[in-house]
Amino acid sequence: MATTMHLDVVSAEESIYSGTVQELIAPGSMGDLGIMPSHSQLITTLKAGELKYKTEEGMSSLFVAGGIMEVQPTIVTVLTDTAVRAEDLDEKAAEEAKTRAENALQGKDPEDMDYEAVKAELDAAKAQIEMIHRIGKTLS
Repeated sequence: MATTMHLDVVSAEESIYSGTVQELIAPGSMGDLGIMPSHSQLITTLKAGELKYKTEEGMSSLFVAGGIMEVQPTIVTVLTDTAVRAEDLDEKAAEEAKTRAENALQGKDPEDMDYEAVKAELDAAKAQIEMIHRIGKTLS
């Protein structure tokens, strides 16, 4: 049985991570998903949150703003609009995005905006802030 698997994380802009991992924890739409080598095939949606993976060097994290994950026994592919390495997270920018989204939801007529897009932006900002606070001590 395999002890590692290949992980590719690709955003709309670039390939964020491509390498060998020992395990993966992804923010599934219905809750966190633990993926190990030789996992059953799976395609699922992801919500905004922390994607954690273990390599020989230890645990690492990425923020993903939702997306799709395909799991094969030896390869996992994550496709997301936005992915940010944990060390590149910016709490001030996330707070500003959260405030913009909240203001848009409160101040606009539902016919004048794309409610789902604004709600997704708000959810992503909240998830990013939560992740920053959870791992904040390791970012300093």
